[in-house]
Amino acid sequence: MTIDRAMVLAAGLGKRMRPLTDTLPKPLVPVAGKALIDHVLDRLVDAGVVTAVVNVHHMADAIERHLRGRTLPTIAISDERGELLDTGGGVAKALPLLGERPFFHVNSDTIWIEGVTPNFGRLATMFDPPAMEAVVLLAPTATSIGYEGRGDFSMAPDGRLKRRGEREVVPFVYAGAAVLSPALFADAPKGAFSLNRLFDRAIAAGRLFGLRLEGTWMHVGTPAAIKAAEAAILESVA
Repeated sequence: MTIDRAMVLAAGLGKRMRPLTDTLPKPLVPVAGKALIDHVLDRLVDAGVVTAVVNVHHMADAIERHLRGRTLPTIAISDERGELLDTGGGVAKALPLLGERPFFHVNSDTIWIEGVTPNFGRLATMFDPPAMEAVVLLAPTATSIGYEGRGDFSMAPDGRLKRRGEREVVPFVYAGAAVLSPALFADAPKGAFSLNRLFDRAIAAGRLFGLRLEGTWMHVGTPAAIKAAEAAILESVA
């Protein structure tokens, strides 16, 4: 499937990245000489994306100024200055800008070192609209950099996902990138809500699928994690 639009989540408060985010929005925090959001946007351009919808709230003016310096992709701003709408509500508000076709969905702080085949292209190839409402990129917890949690999902052989139980440890963590169908948002709540509500509904219907990331995912959630990510990036190009 050809996908040429993307939703980039850039409205969060970045609390875990303090003190850096006391004066700089998290999407603009530099990693290996490039703002986090530019790592994301450059990779989307490589995947064929021509329009990226970026939502803004925290330090929105700074993000908008930064994005004016880009020529590719074309940037459309979804303004959440009045109310932070969370991961689900932010996308629901932006749907008129995204159109009626499936789109890439990515957190502005999601970075990884590619394997042999680019992961956005693999997501687009896997997505099957009649059978799926979403395909999410999953990183193995054991080989991810900067991640110390118990995982988010287990995955069946056909790619269908199951959420981690309260006392379980599962092998995959959501890597912050996906292909979503607008159908996922049918009858979605109004206002602010988590995308996880719609993921859980899709799991119950057997329509949420996963794809194992090729390469190395980096969880850049804190200032300390930046150094580990930069070391991994430098090693990958050495």
